[in-house]
Amino acid sequence: MTIAVTVCDDSKLSRKAVIRSLPEDWDINLTEATNGQEAVECFRAGKADVLFLDLTMPIMDGFEVLKTLKEEGARNYVFVISADIQPESQRRVNELGAVRFLKKPLDMNLLRSILHEVGLL
Repeated sequence: MTIAVTVCDDSKLSRKAVIRSLPEDWDINLTEATNGQEAVECFRAGKADVLFLDLTMPIMDGFEVLKTLKEEGARNYVFVISADIQPESQRRVNELGAVRFLKKPLDMNLLRSILHEVGLL
């Protein structure tokens, strides 16, 4: 079954790095978002069963996206990928419903392992 995946980061380079880290054998329909507002729109359009989300972005940051998704009762998988690895940031994203907090640059072997662990692979 094909999974709708959105990669959201304001940096094109970072989006491409995340996309390159995704397992090649994963059956996905991929969408890119450049800010949090676009990520929420992708979710509402059914394009983000899985969302890879940066925290620091213009228009709407990752924390605001998580809060919006939580308020809307979202049942999707959100993986926060950020260089901001402060314990407070990690605590907040976990409270807001993220599945995992992953640090940049993303480790493709760790990602594959986590996707298996949560039943997405």
